[in-house]
Amino acid sequence: MRPDRPRPRGALRPLLACLLLGTAALSGCSSLQGAGDKGYVTGDGQLEVVAAADRGAPVDLEGEDLDGEPLSLADFRGKVTVVNVWGAWCAACRVEQDDLDEAAEETRDVARFVGIDIRDGSVENARSYVRSFDVQYPSFYSPDGKALVPFAGTLTAYTVPSTVVLDPEGRIAASILGSLPSKQTLVDLVEDTAAEDTAAEDTAAGDPS
Repeated sequence: MRPDRPRPRGALRPLLACLLLGTAALSGCSSLQGAGDKGYVTGDGQLEVVAAADRGAPVDLEGEDLDGEPLSLADFRGKVTVVNVWGAWCAACRVEQDDLDEAAEETRDVARFVGIDIRDGSVENARSYVRSFDVQYPSFYSPDGKALVPFAGTLTAYTVPSTVVLDPEGRIAASILGSLPSKQTLVDLVEDTAAEDTAAEDTAAGDPS
């Protein structure tokens, strides 16, 4: 694994604010241009952050994992959940898998990861992929891609890889359509979503009403 590197958290907030104001292109938020893997950075992926007040209903998805065992997103509620769409046939998925594995390990105290394997005609191909990359989190097996239906409006059947961050209520808090810009981008999205939830809980606890 690559060594942990300090992140300039102060630099993260201006760009997040820029995203929430509706800036479509990350290049328009110049505070982190050329920042490498520190904070939200530009890359192949199209990143969108959704303000808590603008999030829709929790995403409901039930199915089976790669071993045919029941799997449900409802079981992940209470923590931030990262959903990654992948396929064993997808070269870009292989490129980003190490970053996903490292991000899952780095954020294990505040988040859980789950995959959605689509368009793999053989479940053994998917299992072989998981073994090759030593993926420690489960995946929905969805060869027909129907597991993406609950994410309509955010994901399409053609956007592989893609990654969605759900808040502890199961609502879409952020999405990356395409390859991850960097591991740190995902880690920061997860940590900000978790911190936002903690702040909301603290505010509610301090409200005398």
